[in-house]
Amino acid sequence: MKVIYTDRAHDSLADLTDFLLEEQGWSLEKFLTFRAKLLDKADNLVTTYNHYQREDYLEHLGKNHRRIIEGNVKIIYRVEKYSIYVTDFFDSRQDPEKMKG
Repeated sequence: MKVIYTDRAHDSLADLTDFLLEEQGWSLEKFLTFRAKLLDKADNLVTTYNHYQREDYLEHLGKNHRRIIEGNVKIIYRVEKYSIYVTDFFDSRQDPEKMKG
């Protein structure tokens, strides 16, 4: 198994960076520590991918998306054969309907 970050995941992490640093006023040090936690959790999915809940808001896609929660952020992922695709870093303070696209 390997973890692959989709383009959407990279974009949502960039948006999360802007939100936490600019709108929430986090220090760069606090943000980098939090970001490292997020990425460590995502990278550890190789051994823990079946331990987390399904993401109800994405069931309509039929790809069995799951989520890990760290603070206010959901790490959204799906498993396909021998790969784990991290598809989104979603701040749960947003309207969950935004997750559907």
